[in-house]
Amino acid sequence: MLKVNTQTWQQTPELLREQALRAEHPRTRERFMGLYEIAHGKSATQVAQDTGRNPQTIMGWVHQYNTHGPQSLQYQRTGGRPPLCP
Repeated sequence: MLKVNTQTWQQTPELLREQALRAEHPRTRERFMGLYEIAHGKSATQVAQDTGRNPQTIMGWVHQYNTHGPQSLQYQRTGGRPPLCP
């Protein structure tokens, strides 16, 4: 079973939700809300269906968080065209 290890990073599931609500970028919000839902018993497949993502993507977010902490889920633009409206 997939588990979000919030205790490793001195967090709670409720703090994940707060981070989702305060995040500037929509992708960061989506990642934290996905973790929040998994921490409250949803499976990666259920979260994937709700968000339109692949279940492997959701599992990747959980593994990333468990290994590297909450800062690793912050969206970082890695290339491509710059946005038209900054």
